[in-house]
Amino acid sequence: MATITFDTQEAVIKLKAVGVSQEHADAFVRAIIEAQDSLVTKTDLEMALTPIKTDLAVLKADAVTQKWMMGILIAGVMSIVIKSFF
Repeated sequence: MATITFDTQEAVIKLKAVGVSQEHADAFVRAIIEAQDSLVTKTDLEMALTPIKTDLAVLKADAVTQKWMMGILIAGVMSIVIKSFF
């Protein structure tokens, strides 16, 4: 999924410089690397949303068609009602 450049050795050195033990620094850096595997990039998100956007476009087109059909139906009924009274 996401590829993020992360200098693990530099991170371990910085953690050790502030007093973190070698084992803890290594474990912390491994946890960061494992967490990055589940990150989602903007491209991943766009690819996942493309089918949904397509479906919504189809539904919008259908709604517009139904709106016009309902308008014509109402106009037809109104013309029959008006004709029967006048």
